[in-house]
Amino acid sequence: MKCEDLLKALSDYLDGDIDPQICQELEKHLAECDPCQVVIDNLKKTILLYRKGEPFPLPTEFQERLHSLIRERWKAHRKD
Repeated sequence: MKCEDLLKALSDYLDGDIDPQICQELEKHLAECDPCQVVIDNLKKTILLYRKGEPFPLPTEFQERLHSLIRERWKAHRKD
């Protein structure tokens, strides 16, 4: 299995909805590939934080810049 294959199956793997044979190949790849292991670990931590449901307030300035950027990209996307 290559890193690209792992990324394609990532969602199913994290959800536990993956063919057992593919799961074995994926776990073998993870045991040998540090970058993919880091990706999986970060995603698992992100999911755990999200499930706890504890909101993290963003600084007002950051929130305003983020909203502005999203609006700009949305407008540009709709013009295409």
